[in-house]
Amino acid sequence: MKKSDNLFTQALAAYKNAYAPYSHFQVGAAILTKSGNIFTGCNVENVSYPCGTCAEAGAISTMVAAGEREIAEILILADTQQILPCGNCLQKIAEFSASDVLIHSANPDKIVKTMTLSELLPLKFQAKDIENAG
Repeated sequence: MKKSDNLFTQALAAYKNAYAPYSHFQVGAAILTKSGNIFTGCNVENVSYPCGTCAEAGAISTMVAAGEREIAEILILADTQQILPCGNCLQKIAEFSASDVLIHSANPDKIVKTMTLSELLPLKFQAKDIENAG
């Protein structure tokens, strides 16, 4: 079994548990860390928009709470032709990964596209940008 197959299976399970009573747009995410562990998340909506949580953000929070800090690969899954992380989640992914980390976009049937972080966020904001400020 390929790593991406296991990520797909875990993201699909998280997707099925998403709490999306307002948009009815469920999203699941699975992160593979450098140490080989997998952490999942799903979107959790709130009646008070925009107080919800994206699937990627939930998976990253779980990863960090477990003491992990390095994303090796991530898969995002939704019932659409292609799902991509929002800008906020891309910046969160960038905080914990290299520019060449693979980001898989999937629907409930298959992985539809794989890109790198640098393809999706070529000019990421980094710690050095704060250090060099004013």
